[in-house]
Formats: sequence, C-alpha cells, structure tokens
Amino acid sequence: MREAAFINKNKLQWSNFENALKSKKKLRPDELADLYLQIINDLSYSKTYYSKSNTTIYLNDLARKAHFYIYKNKKEKSSRIITFWKYELPLLFSSYQKEFLLSLIIFLLSAAIGLFSVYKDLDFARVILGNGYVDMTIKNIKIGDPMAVYHQTSAWTMFLTITTNNIRVGFISFLGGIFTPIFTIYVLFQNGIMVGTFDGFLLQYGVGLRANSIIWVHGVFEIFVIIVCGAAGLILGNSILFPKTYTRLQSVQKGFKDGLKITFSTLPFFVCAGFLESFVTRYTLMPLPVAISIIVVSLVIIIFYYIIYPRLLRKKFDNHEFNPKI
Repeated sequence: MREAAFINKNKLQWSNFENALKSKKKLRPDELADLYLQIINDLSYSKTYYSKSNTTIYLNDLARKAHFYIYKNKKEKSSRIITFWKYELPLLFSSYQKEFLLSLIIFLLSAAIGLFSVYKDLDFARVILGNGYVDMTIKNIKIGDPMAVYHQTSAWTMFLTITTNNIRVGFISFLGGIFTPIFTIYVLFQNGIMVGTFDGFLLQYGVGLRANSIIWVHGVFEIFVIIVCGAAGLILGNSILFPKTYTRLQSVQKGFKDGLKITFSTLPFFVCAGFLESFVTRYTLMPLPVAISIIVVSLVIIIFYYIIYPRLLRKKFDNHEFNPKI
C-alpha cells in the first residue's frame, strides 16, 4: 500500500484517538485497548514499509503518549515519580541519542583544542584560566599538592556555591537553545576549552595522572550532565530551525518540554557532583585505587542511565514486551 493511501485510510482514527488523549477524556477499557492495539499495529506496519517517514515519527509519538496515558490510569504500587524516572525519562532519552552524541562531540573537540593550545603555548592557560588561578596552582604543585584548592574552603560553602553554579550553567546551556543551537554550542565550546586547557596545563607540569585522578572524582558527573544539558539546548534550538511535520509553535513547545525534562533529569547528578567535589575531592592525597573506583562507578551510572538503559527500554517498548495490562 502506498503511504498516502495508508494515511487516508487511518488518519481519522488516529486523529480521534489523539483528540481523546488531549481532552483527557476517560475512555472505556475495551475501547482504549482496541485503539491502542490499532495504533501499535499501524506503527509496526509503518516501520516496516515507511521506516524513515514522518508518518512513522507521528505514530511513534502517538503510541508513546498512549502508553503513558495507560500507565497514568493504571492502578499500581509505584508512584508517579517512580514511573517518571524509571520509564518516561529513559524513553525520552532514547529518542534523542543523536543530540547527546553531537553535544559530546562538540565538548570533546573543544577540549582537544584547549589541550593542543596549551601544548603549543603554556601561556594560553593564563588567557583561559586567569593569572591568579594559574599562579596558585603552580604554587600548589611545588608543595606537592596540585589540587590543594579543594580543601581551602569550608565544605558546605563549596557545596552550595558549586552546586548552584553548575545548575545555573546547565540551565543556561538548555535555555540558550531558544536563540538557535549556536548559543548552546558556544557554552559547550567554552566549557570544553576550559577543561582541555586545565588538563593540558597539569600535563605540562608533570602532574596529570595524579591531578586527574582527583578532578574526575567529581568531574564525571559534573561534565557529563553539562553535556546532557547541552543536548537539551540543541533539541530546543533544532525545534525552532527544523519543525518537521509540526507547526513551528508546536515544534518549539515540544522541544522546550522535552528539553526541560532532560535538563531536570540532571539535577540529582549535579547535587552528587557538588557533594563529591566539596566533601570527597578535598582529600587530594587519597589512594589512587579509591579515586579510580569512584570515577568508574560514576561513569557506569551515567552511561547506563542515559545510554544503555534507554536503548534497552526502547527495544522492549517497540517489541511490546512491557506494555501494561489494560
């Protein structure tokens, strides 16, 4: 069947179902079951014959909305907040893996530029990090504690200051997308340059391994969630430039809503990063195996929740392996 004929045959039913979901009308269980199964069947057919078309995108989004409508109205022991973190957010992540990857690439490229620039000219670190910070770090390197800056301030003061600042940077990365992706890319580039410059500076002074083992105790959470917020900003920016089958207003509304949810998901990780930086990183002479263990565990948590688990969940969702009983 041609795609146009397929759309004409089913569009009225799709539209009625979408309107019912939007109006929050309580559907009878048998009616909901029939409509939901029909949408799933149409989605499967569309994926088979029109895999890259806008019809498939539309039906996939409609099936997702229907799925959460069912979950919302299903009596279960878990609360709404558990469903939100366990299913809704990961399924949303699975739809934007390309944006996550693009944000990561932008950050890594800018970090590489900072690293290379310091390698070619050590004074570049002073331009990016400031003379005061560079001179202080050199002094700490000479006394054998390059990361001494982390235990020169009260832990609670550091925690509140660092956490609020990181959250601010994350939301700026996201909201900057309203000015198209350029602003978000600039924020990612700026942060990447700083990280690469600082790392290159430490390597030039021969303390790269020791210093990095301390920095990345909190840096895994801190940097990765900034990248996630950058992806949210790219989603918002792309919704303005590329509305696809939506009107531009609908596209922006969807991009803002999805981006805000993704940005919101980073808040616990920003708090964890602030806690680690304030209360754990201050032990700058901790044994190397301890530091590496914290880094590895942090990395596994982030990669699992934002990349691996969403893909596994999406696969089950597409194969109807965890659809709720209606």
